[in-house]
Amino acid sequence: MPNARIQHHPQDQEFTAELSGATAELAYSRPDEQTIDFTHTFVDEALRGQGVGEQLARHGLAFAREEKLRVRTSCRFMEIFVKKHHEEYADLLAG
Repeated sequence: MPNARIQHHPQDQEFTAELSGATAELAYSRPDEQTIDFTHTFVDEALRGQGVGEQLARHGLAFAREEKLRVRTSCRFMEIFVKKHHEEYADLLAG
């Protein structure tokens, strides 16, 4: 899996990834000071199947852990990702 260059843009509430000129994004909202809700994931067609979405997910969840935030997953991709890696991320999930 090639490593994408991931950046956090807090002013736009998103994480972006770039690889070979193509981009992907993981958008979020902050419904309150203690919570992050991952709302949307988009991966450019040229990057699909290369693990870029997973890299974005892991990066966003690492940010949530570092900031001691509770996680919501309004985004279907993130919901599935967290369920698939439940043992790793269960402690972050908002009730």
